[in-house]
Amino acid sequence: MREIHTNKLFTASCLALLVTSLSFGIRAGILNMQGVHFHLDASQLSTIAATAFWGFPLAIVIGGVIVDIIGMKKLLVGAFIFHLAGILLTIFANGYWTLFLSTLLIGIANGTVEAACNPLVASLFTKNKTTKLNHFHLWFPAGIVIGTLVVFGLNNMLAAGAAELPYWVSQVEVAVMLIPTLIYGYLFAKLEFPVTERVAAGVSTNEMYKALFNPLFLFMIICMFGTAITELFTNQWTDVLFRTVTQNSLLILTFVASMQVLGRAFAGPVVHRLAPQGVLLLSAIFSALGIYMLIHLTGTAIFAGAVIFGLGVAFFWPCMIGFVAENMPRTGAVGLNLMGGAGMFGVSIYMMFMGGYYDRLMIGKLPAGASLDTYRSAPAGTDLARAYDAARSAAGPEVLQTTMVIPVVLILAFAILVFYMRNRKKAGGLEALAVNQ
Repeated sequence: MREIHTNKLFTASCLALLVTSLSFGIRAGILNMQGVHFHLDASQLSTIAATAFWGFPLAIVIGGVIVDIIGMKKLLVGAFIFHLAGILLTIFANGYWTLFLSTLLIGIANGTVEAACNPLVASLFTKNKTTKLNHFHLWFPAGIVIGTLVVFGLNNMLAAGAAELPYWVSQVEVAVMLIPTLIYGYLFAKLEFPVTERVAAGVSTNEMYKALFNPLFLFMIICMFGTAITELFTNQWTDVLFRTVTQNSLLILTFVASMQVLGRAFAGPVVHRLAPQGVLLLSAIFSALGIYMLIHLTGTAIFAGAVIFGLGVAFFWPCMIGFVAENMPRTGAVGLNLMGGAGMFGVSIYMMFMGGYYDRLMIGKLPAGASLDTYRSAPAGTDLARAYDAARSAAGPEVLQTTMVIPVVLILAFAILVFYMRNRKKAGGLEALAVNQ
């Protein structure tokens, strides 16, 4: 039997997640450009962006079910194929439907990466799951930082002085994703994989499916809807919501993602001190405060809100999955992947709803009978363009105000979770004491 190279597998997993996050960061940076080039309204743009979140839960749930059957390696080779196809189709897209299909393929690839890599990391580091999941998932915000900086840098370098960016700039930016895609595909094709932790522990398939109906697991699934929406919807729509607030709106996303990278990189002591549930409660508090600051601050001060929000959402995704991995290990790969799938599914539904809501807000702030596409496509400096920017400035905070309700509700939910886990730990200690006596 060939040797399992733990560090190489972890490195390849991080590269695969990097591609996943680059797709979010770069798409967030070119979403507005795609809308102008293909004459798409906010509802259509939100539907295109949401397809990544449809493909993700579809792939992660199916992947979670079959990963123990076909193995993690085959899943990750499949992810490589879907990533390659989705990236190439995005580069050569010619309208709404090709953008829709390419984003769906990338979403399927992203979900397949998580379907295999979450149980892979848990299987490689059985005694340090939540910390290593944080280290693995730091590559998601890291990719967003890299992606937004690529977009920001190439926009300024390739189209310096141009009134409007040519569309081919966005095609070059998408092509950047091919580099890490080819590398991680090569690495995974060479390496040997372990079996999942659930299989190694001898937990039967029936036991795994029974564990999924644990009320605590169902509670975490519901909370996952909220944590994922708070993080991913706000990040994905940064360029749309803040373009009229600051000239460097995309850098807000960079600040948020940078805080996420730092938070996850140093997650070990925090998780050890507070446990996953305590970290989740603090995350909800900081997230709500961060969104409040993003709504009410203007100019360069808005970046302070981005820092607070970034610290808030830094631990959401890995600590939600880490909590399940540590406290409900019998749910296996299916449990971990249902968590991720639930999060992305929630984001997809919310994004579609908010896209239509944003369009309605915009129409309500423009003259009666106005065409959104006419105003959106108006040359910079014209009366139509100024009216459109004013409408966006008014609509963006209303979208964030609605979204802020979610982390506020999560504060209550995670406070209950902290209280429940503390009592369960005390009860477990008393039972152990009674047995010893």
